[in-house]
Amino acid sequence: MRTAYSVETVRAAERELMARLPGGALMQRAAAGLAAACAELLGRVYGSRVVLLVGSGDNGGDALYAGARLARRGAGVTAVLLAPERAHAAGLAALRRAGGRAVDAGAGERAIERADLVVDGIVGIGGKGGLRPDAVPLATAAGRARAAVVAVDLPSGVDADTGEVHGAAVRADVTVTFGTHKPGLLVDPAREYAGSVRLVDIGLRPGLPAEPALEALQHADVARLLPVPASESDKYRRGVVGIAAGSARYPGAAVLAVSGALRGGAGAVRYVGPAGDAVIARFPETLVSDQGPKRAGRVQAWVVGPGAGDDAATVAEVLAADVPVLVDADGLRLADRDAVRARTAPTLMTPHAGEAAALLDVSREEVEAARLSSARELAARYRATVLLKGSTTVVAGPEGGRPVRVNATGTSWLATAGSGDVLSGLAGSLLAAGLPAQDAASVAAYLHGLAGRFAADGAPAGAHDVAEAIPRAWRDVARERM
Repeated sequence: MRTAYSVETVRAAERELMARLPGGALMQRAAAGLAAACAELLGRVYGSRVVLLVGSGDNGGDALYAGARLARRGAGVTAVLLAPERAHAAGLAALRRAGGRAVDAGAGERAIERADLVVDGIVGIGGKGGLRPDAVPLATAAGRARAAVVAVDLPSGVDADTGEVHGAAVRADVTVTFGTHKPGLLVDPAREYAGSVRLVDIGLRPGLPAEPALEALQHADVARLLPVPASESDKYRRGVVGIAAGSARYPGAAVLAVSGALRGGAGAVRYVGPAGDAVIARFPETLVSDQGPKRAGRVQAWVVGPGAGDDAATVAEVLAADVPVLVDADGLRLADRDAVRARTAPTLMTPHAGEAAALLDVSREEVEAARLSSARELAARYRATVLLKGSTTVVAGPEGGRPVRVNATGTSWLATAGSGDVLSGLAGSLLAAGLPAQDAASVAAYLHGLAGRFAADGAPAGAHDVAEAIPRAWRDVARERM
């Protein structure tokens, strides 16, 4: 499990640890890890040219001490001081003793042009509101340069707690973060600025609470959650999922949702809607009904909305069921908020940014800029679990008590018509198998992302191909159980 903690929590753990360590020991641990990562990235330290972008806080001190270590190994290290009078004095002295030099910001752009490596130590995890104007030219120069860019703890200019980016920010190739991940490193848009993230253990773990602010499942975590049939399983024990989807205009949405459910391991799929002929033609094992959700037969979960058009009556009928319900696509627009809030069984909503924006009455751009807070707000308004689709999938629970989950297994090749319908069917099958809504959403997002990668493999692939690749993704994860 990859976990992330808020700035306030990290600061408290740092204070607790520093009270038990000799002065400066924690910064030296961070600097050692940072220097090792920089050396690995350079390959050959001796003779390389390293530029440190140094702000006034401890973040700048980490960069200076790491620069001193690189200088002692033969690198030519130049520290660009954005606030010379407030630079970390001991770190700057250590750099100079090791043979490094310091210049003011005016000479920074030229130094960056000649660098092999740029270390971003401008602002730490407490930074808010983007870069200050005097730092913007240096960040821009680093982005243009041929040098690799390493961020210290967090790219300067991004918000550590929210993943939001207000204004200019440093774009790193690698971010070396200390003690624990910060939420902004796992959620877009900030994640895009972080590049590859490396975690350096500095001893914070004992001082961190058991429950993080954010968590990202890994292969082993997903493997433990996979619902694997037992020897006595039948279709009901495996889970029967109802799919109320499709319309005369969008019969394919029904077919794709059913495919996601079947490939996701459902014991059986009951389909309700006007696309029964198309569904049976593709998946003859589907149990098709034209009598509406109430008369469709026994199910353990419902999926409603993909391609449903304006069929508000079916959406309302499904929401009245006493089993878990997944609401997607047109169902999000048609669902009555009070009806969703009044449900006692779990509800999972799966909007993309545009659908979430409509439900929150904000612009799509606002949702994309604040994915974490948008998912939390939507979950609170509807008292539902929300899976916000996008470059990083965000899964927020209805009560705010459990950590928000994020998933980054997806690929841009999943941005294709019908991909979300497949995800809905897959998540619905996991709900029917008995997984809690947040687990079902998280596992589905993880498997769907892997399936998208397997299906595309660097080339265009459609939603049907993604559905067909779900069993391969399942097998890939299930190996962790062996």
